[in-house]
Amino acid sequence: MKNYWKRGEPMVLAAGATLALVLFMTLTLMAVILGNSLGYFWVKGLVKLKLQDGSYVMGQMTGKERNALTKVKRLQLKVANRDLYGQDFRWVDESEVAEREQPKDAYLLERQEHGNFFGFLKELKDGTGAAVTADAAALARLHRETLQKQAGLKDIKKQMSSLNNASERLRLKILRLEYRGAEANSAAIADLTGKRVELTKSFDGLNDQLNQKQAELNKASAVFSDAAGTTKELALVEIVRIYQPNSMSVFAKAGAYLGKIRELLFDDPRESNTEGGLFPAIFGTIMMVLLMSLFSLPLGVIAAIYLREYAKEGMLVQLVRIAVNNLAGVPSIVYGVFGLGFFVYGIGGSLDKLFFPERLPTPVFGTGGILWASLTLAILTVPVVIVATEESLASIPKGIREGSLALGATKFQTLVKVLLPMATPGIMTGLVLSMARAVGEVAPLMLVGVVKLAPTLPIDGQFPFFHMDRKFMHLGFHIFDVGFQSPNVEAAKPMVYVTTLLLLLIVIAASSLAIRFRNQMRRKYTTSHF
Repeated sequence: MKNYWKRGEPMVLAAGATLALVLFMTLTLMAVILGNSLGYFWVKGLVKLKLQDGSYVMGQMTGKERNALTKVKRLQLKVANRDLYGQDFRWVDESEVAEREQPKDAYLLERQEHGNFFGFLKELKDGTGAAVTADAAALARLHRETLQKQAGLKDIKKQMSSLNNASERLRLKILRLEYRGAEANSAAIADLTGKRVELTKSFDGLNDQLNQKQAELNKASAVFSDAAGTTKELALVEIVRIYQPNSMSVFAKAGAYLGKIRELLFDDPRESNTEGGLFPAIFGTIMMVLLMSLFSLPLGVIAAIYLREYAKEGMLVQLVRIAVNNLAGVPSIVYGVFGLGFFVYGIGGSLDKLFFPERLPTPVFGTGGILWASLTLAILTVPVVIVATEESLASIPKGIREGSLALGATKFQTLVKVLLPMATPGIMTGLVLSMARAVGEVAPLMLVGVVKLAPTLPIDGQFPFFHMDRKFMHLGFHIFDVGFQSPNVEAAKPMVYVTTLLLLLIVIAASSLAIRFRNQMRRKYTTSHF
């Protein structure tokens, strides 16, 4: 028994059991996320219940449990129709249910506002406001035509956006001329003001045209009634999709499922981020990680090279190494406060005073944006790159350095031609770890640039195309916002799982690319020590 403990086998078993437990917890978490997210987009059937008191309720079954007080089984229904009921979900005791059916003619409507609507079609009006036969075919045709007309308005909106941007540029030019001397630049100011007035007139004309066409689109409408008979008139332009879930085949539901996946990846969010797509958040997350990598990788590699290859060992170098190692344990919110004070208020405020004094007190770079967020996360993750790079350089045998120097190469040539290529797998490992941490950080971003809803992306077709001062959306903050700040948490819960799954997939994809590149470098330079 004594030898058994001396050999350390209990420690090996404990380590193996701990690893197995961690893997089990990780896989369980992944299973929960997959189970709750992948089923979110599947169109569920509608159940209509007649209760003992003669009332009706219709919705999608979302849960079943035993009432803690009455010990009676109860059903959770997503009843939607938030504008009629004030809530999305309702509990019904099974003992109250007198009849249950799945009506084939029940409709599920996805709306731009107020969430879904469950009901039955009663009346239908075309684009002129005239009544037409209220059936499924006519409803689908009118809805399709309305959406096509609405898509035609994109050109007008695009022209209005261009005019608005041009007018804003003129406003800033006028502001700068006034700052430099209104009297001296009066002629130029008057000329620019005249051009801006012309742009404003053109904008107002397009706006009137847009409002007129929008009013015409609103004439196409449909009247629906809920299970209790309460009617609601809806403009077809407000309806995103129309389903009859109890009449849909499996293939039809699969097509609807794929359509929602496409919407999730490429469209903008709706309903305070609880519906629609996540494209701005996906774009912002990926772009921020790429920018962070561009900043942290060279900074970390150069610092590690200096510490390992050029700095003389001593108390100061040891203190620097201790500081770098300890920086990894600093709470991320501290980095956020540092980024807010140093980058936003310090550097950003100075840039505003130097280059945009005429816009003050409205800040340009002196407020949160994707540039400052990326730099803050680069500072947060650079210790990981430094440690990984230095360890990788340290693992290269001393004889290789001496051999290179003996052949006549300089120290810099030895570093660039021999050491760095051999250390690349280790450097890539540090980059993978830093990217994984950066993607999941939310606390510092809340101080330096991330927002709940960004109207524009950091990259667009307007000069200078890459707007580093703009705020952006992030999947991690989206999870926090929808999951913990939404007034309707129960309805938003599926979107939290979907966003979490997307975030994990981005981390896995980014890490896989970096690992693939690392393995290629490892095969190319046969010596791998890290």
